[in-house]
Amino acid sequence: MTVMNMVQAINAALKSEMLQDDRVICLGEDVGRNGGVFRVTDGLMDIFGAERVVDTPLAESAIIGAAVGMAARGLRPVAEIQFLGFIYEAMDQMASQAARLRFKSGGKFSAPMVVRAPYGGGVRTPELHSDSLEALFLHTPGLKVVMPSTPYDAKGLLTSAIRDEDPVLFLEPMKLYRAFSEDVPEEDYEVEIGKAKVIQDGNDLTIISWGQSIHTVQKAVKEWEEQKNLSIEIIDLRTIAPLDLDTIIQSAKKTGRVMIVHEAVKSGGVGAELAALISEKAMFYMFAPILRIAGFDTPYPFPMVEDEWLPNVERINKAIEEMLSYS
Repeated sequence: MTVMNMVQAINAALKSEMLQDDRVICLGEDVGRNGGVFRVTDGLMDIFGAERVVDTPLAESAIIGAAVGMAARGLRPVAEIQFLGFIYEAMDQMASQAARLRFKSGGKFSAPMVVRAPYGGGVRTPELHSDSLEALFLHTPGLKVVMPSTPYDAKGLLTSAIRDEDPVLFLEPMKLYRAFSEDVPEEDYEVEIGKAKVIQDGNDLTIISWGQSIHTVQKAVKEWEEQKNLSIEIIDLRTIAPLDLDTIIQSAKKTGRVMIVHEAVKSGGVGAELAALISEKAMFYMFAPILRIAGFDTPYPFPMVEDEWLPNVERINKAIEEMLSYS
């Protein structure tokens, strides 16, 4: 084991896969000589050269378009978009090319590629840098969406994503890049895409979240457990496409109360899909309405007010009180 933060864990996964498979190529703005804006790809060009760690022009559609072509011709590109909010320029390549290639070629071609992008708030960024856009891609059949919350999961999930035969959008919470470190195996390993993690068992209430919000949830839950002896189950989705519906429904039926916490805007978010699925599969087990604690339906705000815009401990605690008021 080696103690790593998330940046180091992702870098380790990239290095390991590139050493084992010469089809793996990194490309994106400043990923080579500068090691990426967050230094996630630092040192890889020195090891693998400019032909496998490719600095591209500032053109998101060209980066993803090139990656689709590489993947269709047998390579396994890992493309970086500097910030998720910049991915609008590449939506055509993501949704109508990469995600549909297997379908529209009748299985003759696939796009085994990964698109990495930092996202999420709490780091005082300018406009478009902190947007959480995962719901756009949950609505894109053929595309897998991965959102780790720990260094261990980040390394294992990225390894699985690179080895996957279909395109994977790998979203990295900026606030967690260097927020904490943990033991991560030096050898390569996989964390299954599409399998949620039950962080802690509980009987009174289920809280579902992913990415940075998981850690906000844990802070809120700790207060309730210490002061009111409440038993709360916490589920880290880890991947939102595909969803681990079995784990979600099993927990909902057990506790009868479900809250969903995410950074993205509330309307049409992943939380809405989860609430609908739970209503379809477990409505008669519910003791209270399914609540969503999320960002507000506005563009991501200016830095001075983002702490109030993002889900926080106060908002989560208020929602827990509301859910417990239903007998």
